[in-house]
Amino acid sequence: MEPHAFVIFGASGDLTVRKLIPAIFHLFQGKLLPQPFVLLGVSRTEFTDDAFREKVVFDSPYFPEASEEDKKAFAQLLHYEPIDTAEAADYAKVKNRLHELTSGEQIPENVIFYLSTPPSLYTTIPEYLAEHGLNQIDKGWKRLVIEKPFGYDETSARRLNQHLNQFFDEDSIYRIDHYLGKETVQNLLVARFANGIFEPLWNRNYIHHVQITSAEDIGVGSRGGYYDTSGALRDMVQNHLLQVVAHLAMEPPLLADAQSIRSEKLKLFQSLRPITGQQVEEQVVRGQYISADLGGKNVNGYREEKGVPGDSRTETYVGMKFFIENWRWAGVPFYLRTGKRLPTKVTEAVITFKTPPHRLFRDEADFHHTFNQLIIRIQPHEGLALHFGMKVPGQGFRVKDVNMDFHYADLTDADVPEAYERLLLDCMRGDATLYARGDSVEAAWAFIDPILEAWGNDESKLFGYPAGTWGPVEADGLFQNHGSRWRNPCTNLTDSDQFCEL
Repeated sequence: MEPHAFVIFGASGDLTVRKLIPAIFHLFQGKLLPQPFVLLGVSRTEFTDDAFREKVVFDSPYFPEASEEDKKAFAQLLHYEPIDTAEAADYAKVKNRLHELTSGEQIPENVIFYLSTPPSLYTTIPEYLAEHGLNQIDKGWKRLVIEKPFGYDETSARRLNQHLNQFFDEDSIYRIDHYLGKETVQNLLVARFANGIFEPLWNRNYIHHVQITSAEDIGVGSRGGYYDTSGALRDMVQNHLLQVVAHLAMEPPLLADAQSIRSEKLKLFQSLRPITGQQVEEQVVRGQYISADLGGKNVNGYREEKGVPGDSRTETYVGMKFFIENWRWAGVPFYLRTGKRLPTKVTEAVITFKTPPHRLFRDEADFHHTFNQLIIRIQPHEGLALHFGMKVPGQGFRVKDVNMDFHYADLTDADVPEAYERLLLDCMRGDATLYARGDSVEAAWAFIDPILEAWGNDESKLFGYPAGTWGPVEADGLFQNHGSRWRNPCTNLTDSDQFCEL
């Protein structure tokens, strides 16, 4: 890995303190940072270097087990420059400070610019960096990292991409989605393409349907004002969950590199059958949590949350059924749901296989009550479980559901990195495999936009669901005439038939 400078815009913000600095600190502890390395925090707040170090390192609650010695050594890598990010002239301060830091450490002009800022600055900052020559690559590479949202719809996403590409090449733009940094999301590709037991069955001939659930047990909290302009479809489905769909359903890439994997994802997004007009009402259910009593305590409904209008029609739940139009997946329904104020916090993908064409053990009371299922738990208790039927000891052929399972926690000799650690290290190495590409972002929006357009009509249905339940009962109707139902997951991955931990 080449020596470089790491510049964080929005360095005094919550994401920097809570995620970015702790992730870089863990890389420092693991001796994974390049030598030499400097980090420059940039924000409006009037910090000195020492005040910045105090805030993000010494006063931070996110270094509970770190030694004072490690903290002090790490803090010496951190520096700070206060500027008004909306003022072009102030970027001269960034340029001068970078020159001072890198020349002193003999670091080449390799720089990562991380925009931990409101999306409104995604066009401003790159333009002002370019105005001061900070995007020039004649003496070293430059990389630009931006957080979601990558636009508000397909049109704004394309406009953002076009603007960024005026100042940075597409290969230099890293659109970060922390979901892709999760080990279990990455493991979807390994489970599929490294195992002969799964890939031959991974198609319409053997798979009955696919479910993806991403549930949160909390409400919108203090984010009500922001969330009301976004909603679950934009906030979760367009980015995080469609990326999970891509890992589950994409074709095998030629190579395990960024270009090959991201190109296959693009093909997958382009193969999503559009949901338009009347189909939106038939295939997509949107809901909004309402007040309920949970454990003897009354929980606010969404419209009662701080910053949320009393007549808001923003969805806090989405359930949908969709199809992928290619040879592998023709006719196989995919079911996806996400929501707030559901019974527990859990994200998983469930691959449900078809039953044998002839049921040899015909007594329904004795036959195991579920399909064969591969459950891939993304969080919590990350792992995999394979459900299948086995004979109960004794007379006859009574069949019982059993499972084989794997838990990441069992890998006691392996350290599972936090998502941002993996993603930041990949960016430092110049590996964009786990970052979204501009054309894929636009393709994902192209699938989502017709749904948003249909919902723009005040006549569109919005169903209430009591906080602490699995969403609107209308979402169960997505399985109509398909002989299945939602799997309501417990926090515990295994033994959920004996006890369900929520």
